[in-house]
Amino acid sequence: MKKKVSIVGATGFTGGELIRILLQHPEVELVGLVSRSTIGKKVYDIHTDLLGETELSFSEQAHPESDIVFLCLPHGETQRYLGQYPIQAKLIIDLSNDFRLKENANGFIYGLPELNRDNIKTATKVANPGCFATAIQLALLPLANAQRLTENVHISGITGSTGAGNKLETTLHYTWRNNNVSNYKALSHQHLAEIGQSLLQLQHSFDKNLHFIPYRGSFTRGIMTTLHTTFEGSLEFVKNLYAQFYAKHPFVFISDKNIDVKQVVNTNKCFIHLDKQGNQLVITSCIDNLVKGASGQAVQNMNLAMGWEETTGLKLKASAY
Repeated sequence: MKKKVSIVGATGFTGGELIRILLQHPEVELVGLVSRSTIGKKVYDIHTDLLGETELSFSEQAHPESDIVFLCLPHGETQRYLGQYPIQAKLIIDLSNDFRLKENANGFIYGLPELNRDNIKTATKVANPGCFATAIQLALLPLANAQRLTENVHISGITGSTGAGNKLETTLHYTWRNNNVSNYKALSHQHLAEIGQSLLQLQHSFDKNLHFIPYRGSFTRGIMTTLHTTFEGSLEFVKNLYAQFYAKHPFVFISDKNIDVKQVVNTNKCFIHLDKQGNQLVITSCIDNLVKGASGQAVQNMNLAMGWEETTGLKLKASAY
């Protein structure tokens, strides 16, 4: 029997992406799509590409018989929602940043499968990582695991406009964003805390700085990050290190060629490219901010927690042109 699923905050970009993925998932049935601002409207009235895919309408609350509930609310609102509407589902997966840090976890397991797979398998509450945090952590975890992060890490990253949500803001207007690039939250991005937390989990001695400059890109979806740090060792050694670390993880791939965002958009994959220039190790990672950086990773976490094959419903292919 299929598990019943509700999505709270189903009108946003991550909520819409979850609907698209879960409509094709063989183990679940969507029974509740919550949006208090669009109660009674059909899903395809908001997510217009879903015309012909479902006749579901938005409701005020999660379905009371839901086995699994995804929370796609804005940051800071999830805790308030749970206080007002307690959820009794067997599995809750939150896509906000409310429970990612240990001091605020409240029983939630940090849901980066490549780091916490075994804990996720027994979890009843999962805090999905941030999008930039996912791309950067996947670029650094093998080094931390090998105790080889010994110097400061310098990071630049660019993200598509969907990473900022769908509320009306100046930096989301196409007239401002098209043919334009800008940086924001330089050296102070909110994802740095969860990245540092994960690196310390693997390398307890890590005490260096992560210098991160994020950019807004003139495109809709996708993230590319480029990192460099001092590293003593050959490129071949590093490539073997990464290949071994990700050997049992089905969505991370190491490429010998330069990578680009289009290779991963619309997929749950992360591509990583490694290079060495002098004593600097250069690491590039690419993900789709809405899939591996949000909704796809949430489904990956659901699969693990429910005991299903990790890739179920996520065998998605990029469109390179």
